[in-house]
Amino acid sequence: MTGKTCVITGATSGIGEASALALAQQGADLAIICRSAERGEATKARIEGETGRECVRLFSADMEQLDDVRRVAAELDAALDRIDVLLNNAAVTMLKREETPDGNEMTFGVNHLAPFLLTHDLLPRIAQTPGARIVNVASGAHKFARFDLDDLQSEKQFSSMRVYGASKLCNMLFTSELGRRLEGYDVRTWSLHPGAVSTRLGMNNGGIAKLLIPFLSLFFKTPAQGAATSVYLCSDPNVDAENGTYFINERPAQTSALARDAEVAAKLWAESERLVGLDVGAAWL
Repeated sequence: MTGKTCVITGATSGIGEASALALAQQGADLAIICRSAERGEATKARIEGETGRECVRLFSADMEQLDDVRRVAAELDAALDRIDVLLNNAAVTMLKREETPDGNEMTFGVNHLAPFLLTHDLLPRIAQTPGARIVNVASGAHKFARFDLDDLQSEKQFSSMRVYGASKLCNMLFTSELGRRLEGYDVRTWSLHPGAVSTRLGMNNGGIAKLLIPFLSLFFKTPAQGAATSVYLCSDPNVDAENGTYFINERPAQTSALARDAEVAAKLWAESERLVGLDVGAAWL
């Protein structure tokens, strides 16, 4: 990975930080998008301390806010000479329905709309690098999704796990449709399930979550173990799967039937364009 630049979201804790460290250890330079300046600086210090080189640049953005996503994409485009990898890793899960400042349901907004928009805005720069990769961290929870194209905002019904699963299903549908639209371009895109991993995911939900999550984490993978498939897809030169492939444990894996539905993926794409303020149907490249 020497000489390559990786843009990573959600890299100040959990599998995102473990992925960032592993890629830096392979020689990559990192552009980390972080919400907390304090955690960003701590991550930068840890990675550069362990690698012995200055290899991390921090970019500030709140993925809840689409204007912040647009701004940081513009900053990345201006600051970086190349983008070899975009690892869309940041995610939240909510115990109750909340909305982003843009009026989108929080889980859907952060987990799907933010990476959808970030990918759109960075894609022209990514496509300039032959063999570039876009890797989206999804989840096996997509199989338990409550998914309704007429209720993407979960206004009719909210169930934390099903809404989280729906957001991860959106990641996979987005990856599949993006793969179809990248036909003819030298850009690869895949999604993955990291496994049940001990991370900070869900710690934003108050006291009960803060008590339960450390207990449940005793039965989970470590962040480094959970990051293995992300790192593999970002860095291994021998990955030759077709665009849109879903991986578990560094191997192509079966998805739900809904995740393979090209018609649903195309409809979600169009609605996502509308929600983030893009021209519906316009070419991305």
